[in-house]
Amino acid sequence: MAPQDYDDDDFVDQYDEDLGEEEDELSPEDKIAMQKGTEEVRKALGEEASKVTVAQIQEALWHYYYDIDKSVAYLTRTFIAPPPKPAPKAAQKPAPKKAPEEKPRIPPNFFDDMPWLNIPRDRETTFIEPPRLCGGLLGGTGSAPKVSKLQALAAMRKRKIEEKKAQENPDSLEGEVTKLALSDANQENTGTNHAPSAFAQALFESDSEADQRHRRDVFAMPYTQSSLFVASVFSEPSPDDIVLAARAKAGKKTPATPKTPKKSQKNEETSKDGALAGGVANLKVTDSPPPKSKGIDVIKEFEQSASKKHASFVVVGHVDAGKSTLMGRLLLELKLVQERTVDKYRRQAEKMGKTSFALAWVFDQRSEERDRGVTIDIATNHFETDSTNFTILDAPGHRDFVPNMIAGASQADFAVLVIDASTGAYEKGLKGQTKEHVLLLRSLGVQRIVVAVNKLEAVGWSQERFQEISEEISGFLTGLGFQEKSIKFIPISGLNGDNIVKRSEDEACSWYTGPTLIEGLEASVPSTVRSLQKPFRMAISEIFRSQQGTTTLAGRIDSGTIQVGDALLVQPSGESAHVRSIMLDTETRDWAVAGQNVSIGLAGIDPVHVKVGDIVCHTKDPINVGDTFTMKAMAFAHLMPMPVDLHRGRLHAAGQIQSIAALLDKATGEVIKKKPKVVQPGSVARVLIKLDTKVPLEAGQRVVIRTGGETIAAGLLE
Repeated sequence: MAPQDYDDDDFVDQYDEDLGEEEDELSPEDKIAMQKGTEEVRKALGEEASKVTVAQIQEALWHYYYDIDKSVAYLTRTFIAPPPKPAPKAAQKPAPKKAPEEKPRIPPNFFDDMPWLNIPRDRETTFIEPPRLCGGLLGGTGSAPKVSKLQALAAMRKRKIEEKKAQENPDSLEGEVTKLALSDANQENTGTNHAPSAFAQALFESDSEADQRHRRDVFAMPYTQSSLFVASVFSEPSPDDIVLAARAKAGKKTPATPKTPKKSQKNEETSKDGALAGGVANLKVTDSPPPKSKGIDVIKEFEQSASKKHASFVVVGHVDAGKSTLMGRLLLELKLVQERTVDKYRRQAEKMGKTSFALAWVFDQRSEERDRGVTIDIATNHFETDSTNFTILDAPGHRDFVPNMIAGASQADFAVLVIDASTGAYEKGLKGQTKEHVLLLRSLGVQRIVVAVNKLEAVGWSQERFQEISEEISGFLTGLGFQEKSIKFIPISGLNGDNIVKRSEDEACSWYTGPTLIEGLEASVPSTVRSLQKPFRMAISEIFRSQQGTTTLAGRIDSGTIQVGDALLVQPSGESAHVRSIMLDTETRDWAVAGQNVSIGLAGIDPVHVKVGDIVCHTKDPINVGDTFTMKAMAFAHLMPMPVDLHRGRLHAAGQIQSIAALLDKATGEVIKKKPKVVQPGSVARVLIKLDTKVPLEAGQRVVIRTGGETIAAGLLE
């Protein structure tokens, strides 16, 4: 090619075309990923997929590197449900420009060394302005100016008064006239003293006079000539302006009053002062009146009402037994969780390599729980059947979070014990937290238990494995005091949903003909008639503060009844309040009874003095507050005078076992031995516990004693 035929544009265009062709084409892997991603996005969008085109979906997938969640979020935000455009803001007026600061032209102390500033006072000249002569108008006459009739009348009256005074006192006139006499016969010549010259003063004056002469009485302040200084002087209102503004303000506020006679004016002012003083004395800051009680017979209303039963159950078991997955599957089968939400959790779990955790994330919402794969705090949820409203309390299974499990079990009417039936996992769990959880359930007064034998599909729905686990767990539970009629065993699969709401369709599970899990829950609901007659007690599990200043306390009513308008007391702070509202299952009620999980809105209380674990009671039946208690304890480990932690629901208090009063017989409760030094595991003893702080506890309540991360005793307060 000749040099003159070479064209740079043709050369560059050739490479641009090649580059464009490479960018437009997708690799086979990208095509497969794009096709698969498009299908998943359309599936995730559901019915709303018709609102976007395939090109828009593929563009979003290409932009987000085939991330389904981000692509769905982008399409929903951009095309399906775009956010409303913000209203145009009003044009802001430009701020007024500040006047440029004028710097002083003459620096201070510039003329300090000028000689004319050191002139002594006696040499300064004082100029006296000559008097000005008041002349008449140009072209006027020499006659007196004309006066009005009123001025002439005033002058005539003044002249008559002076003449009358002169006639009455003629001597005084003569004295005044004599003063006007001029006599210059005895006047003496007085000389004028002139000041000495500057040379004479320098020769004869003393040092003190020299200092006095050089002292300046007038100081030059050139900066006062600056416009900035003058502006700052008048930047604030003058005293006259303040007085005038106050008068004008008072004139606007105070209406004009008619004039009153002088005789009654003093009495009226006195009465006004007295009324004002009385009004100031009566000024008070009062709260809104407490809500009035309707005087409802709550027990009678509860017996006559056709409302559903209310029950709470806690889900316990060894870590990784599948508790959260089982409860997530239960809510999914009851249509309380959307399939779309579970699919979203499943995709997120796949990215973390934890596909089987998707259902567990329905309960485990915290990032720490999802990262570790364990439940940390109590997770709550609600569902209802045809006969009962249930509250789920998913308790943590890890040994580090046993106090949270105690808090959940203390709010439960019965328990669901989840057992991992897979090979090796059951034996590991029985040696781990399963045994301690069952021990705590019995110590906290839970009497009914549903045993869910989970993951039975891992062993082929073996009936022998199910019977083996049932017999072993049944013997363990009855040995702790559970009755056989209060124990139910159900084979389930939390991951697949077998025997949870519907019976399993797997032929390998055809041997089981018992109830499903939901049927077993309905059959385990206890009666609450006895608890209604006892004084009102509720342990605080959560505290809310609304923007309107209302304090709301959430918790489960342990005993008694409550209605709007009741006067309540929060212990141990001793703060009193009135019931403003009662919320039960997102519905406003006028009353509530034992066994129900409620949110109580209070009036006249500061939430600063209320904390989780406090007890709410009626003012007429308050719960006692103390720091020393006698306890009838069942020992799970060796007991002796030692530091311990006492647990009662959400209430945790540190203290120590001060002394051991006696060993007791398990059956009769009679004293076997007085003041033993050590209590052996499995024995019952009466111990004295001293706590570091005062807590609200009373006789008959069940408490748990732990130390060093292990449960060592449980029992009743006496």
